[in-house]
Amino acid sequence: MPRQVILLRGINLGAANRLSMARLREVLTAEGFTDVATYMQSGNILVSHAASRAGLAAEMKRLLSEHFELAVPVLVQTCDQLQTVVRENPFPDLAERDPKHFLVTFLSQQPDATAVNELEAFAREGDDEFAAAGLALYSWHPGGIHLSKLATRLTEKRLNVAVATSRNWTTVTTLLEMASA
Repeated sequence: MPRQVILLRGINLGAANRLSMARLREVLTAEGFTDVATYMQSGNILVSHAASRAGLAAEMKRLLSEHFELAVPVLVQTCDQLQTVVRENPFPDLAERDPKHFLVTFLSQQPDATAVNELEAFAREGDDEFAAAGLALYSWHPGGIHLSKLATRLTEKRLNVAVATSRNWTTVTTLLEMASA
């Protein structure tokens, strides 16, 4: 069965959408998922499962609702997709130098072209860097992600997509290592 990475948006940020990763691993294992692992407390799950990406996302939404009373956006990435995201990074030097301030925003579908052009222009006005490549947006926020006006614009609504969820470069590369093991 292929190794897949499930990314949940908005988990364990402040008091909202609290989810125990230990309990989630128990539920997934009981539901027949294999090789279940989590990374950090922010909704990064690795599983081996035969379902398609869409099927796995739907199943995860069902389980989160049924077992945890949560309704959060879910995005699934294959190991190959993560490898592509890492390989196609247009700013490898920035990611290596400052991985905690370097984000990849994963998207469920192609973003609105006008929105991407606006984000590129906005990034040029400040210190941030930004580039789009397929279903991934790459951004660097040297002043900190929480202080970046660009980072606050990387949303589903602004991009006109069903799901957009960001991870820093350390998380992306760690998930790839875990998925490849």
